[in-house]
Amino acid sequence: MENFGTWLSVIGQGVPYTLIATVGGIVLTIVLSFVAGLALLSPQRWVRVISRIYVEGLRGTSEVVQLFWIFFALPVLVGFEFIPLWGGVAVLGLNHGAYGAEIVRGAVQSVPRAQYEGALALSLSPAQRMLRVILPQAVVEMIPPFNNLFIQLLKSTSLLSFVFIPEITRQATEVLVPNFNPQVLQIMALLLACYLVLSLIITAVMRTLERLAAAKLGRGTRHGAARALAGTH
Repeated sequence: MENFGTWLSVIGQGVPYTLIATVGGIVLTIVLSFVAGLALLSPQRWVRVISRIYVEGLRGTSEVVQLFWIFFALPVLVGFEFIPLWGGVAVLGLNHGAYGAEIVRGAVQSVPRAQYEGALALSLSPAQRMLRVILPQAVVEMIPPFNNLFIQLLKSTSLLSFVFIPEITRQATEVLVPNFNPQVLQIMALLLACYLVLSLIITAVMRTLERLAAAKLGRGTRHGAARALAGTH
């Protein structure tokens, strides 16, 4: 393990790229998830159709092919070329936003019908019903599946190595492995540990957000309820 410091330094050079791709992808995923998810519930059929085409089109095609399409086919078709890192963020956001749309749709539909009826009784407009009554309750239900989705997005940043973005996977496989081939097992273990640490950070942030959102509604989280139940036995 005398080379551990060197390995950590080289992989560390890719951390900013991985973090930018992850955070940027998460932000874009959240925006697209809410736009497409709420569009799936629209009373306008054409809005639902457009959203469904986006969701099924992105979920039903390979993320690697989408990445190559953005980087190699799009410039030929329209003459526009993404900066590599931002092109990667776009692919991550577009792809995971399609999955997130179903999370949003399902969470909104899970809100009890009585909540809609109560909002109607208060003469709230459709926008007010959604923003003040439905979404605050739905968001609590969205957070756990979004946690899983964001961790999946983090792991998908490794695909950016295919388009020469020096994130942590590329740093490990293209820089370290050729020079330290006999220690490839240790290098891969260190790479796995990096992804694990970043995943735990995402989970910690999302658990905190879940507790805050639940507290705002005056109720506990699923995890808190599970711990309380376990404590009774």
